[in-house]
Amino acid sequence: MDDSTFKELSRTGTPGRYAAFADLVDLAPAAAFIRDSDGRYLWANHAYAHLYGTVPEQVIGKYIEDLDEPADAEQFRALDQEILGRGTPVRHTLGYRRPDGSPGRAVGHRFPVRENARTCVAGIYVDVTDHLRATVQWQEAEENLQALRDHSGLPCALLSANGRVLEASAAAAELFQVSPHDLVGRRAHTLLAPEPDLDRLHRRWNGLISRRTRRVETSAVLVDAHGLQRRAQLHLTSIGHSAARARHVWAVVTHQSLAHEAHPALTAAQVRILSLLAEGSSNGDIATSLHLSRQTVDYHLSRLRHLLGAATRPALVARAYVLGILAPRAWPPRSATAAHPLSTV
Repeated sequence: MDDSTFKELSRTGTPGRYAAFADLVDLAPAAAFIRDSDGRYLWANHAYAHLYGTVPEQVIGKYIEDLDEPADAEQFRALDQEILGRGTPVRHTLGYRRPDGSPGRAVGHRFPVRENARTCVAGIYVDVTDHLRATVQWQEAEENLQALRDHSGLPCALLSANGRVLEASAAAAELFQVSPHDLVGRRAHTLLAPEPDLDRLHRRWNGLISRRTRRVETSAVLVDAHGLQRRAQLHLTSIGHSAARARHVWAVVTHQSLAHEAHPALTAAQVRILSLLAEGSSNGDIATSLHLSRQTVDYHLSRLRHLLGAATRPALVARAYVLGILAPRAWPPRSATAAHPLSTV
């Protein structure tokens, strides 16, 4: 039985009534076939023949064993006999061997049909091999990312485009002194201490979401559940560059200072004095460098000792580092915000 004969039979005696349907099935993306009880192909559409790297004319008239490996042929014959015995459709997923030797998976229905007063087996299937492979790869990538997130020890969080926490590592929850469950759903701005740099951070965030930039390295002052603050170095990376706007942003804390109670923001002159102090400059050197009097420098040092709770010059320097005022990985010493400007890539 060739393709034209099948189309004629499909019309069930009414010329032209089912011709459009026959053409549709013949060119449908789902693989379809009809076999007799002996396993001989009476009809196959183009999608089914494509599974074997051929055309329908090369399939029709052949037997299952002519196209499939012995193990697959045995399985398919058993399924055919099950349908013929039950007389009802069956939906299932089956495995087969592709022409290149790789394993394939298909899902669909196999059901009995009447052709020339005899019962035959018809099947229509969709090849889901590539979909399943992509699903497995996605699941593996998700598992790897989750393992990296949870076991790297780095505080990190996945943020939505509007700044809401969608996922958070255990280290991130510990940093904010809350449970991961309580951290998820929070708006990111509620985790930040108010400071002048927030406006600039907000502009850079908009650059990430609008895809003008892909990555931002910056710093911000974080506030935990007890109101304690710490300056943190942040790496922000946008996700979803195939869309007009980034869908998500990964935020990773690469360094964090000691948690401390909020203190008045230091002036630029005070931060510069701390930088020169950490470099080893004397009071006279500091006064000369900043064009200040010795008395003014002494006043600033006294004020800094009070603000930072440090009685000596070495203690002032140490506190400046552990509180995140000075950058931990920069020389000569400089402000943490100056050492990590809102750089972008």
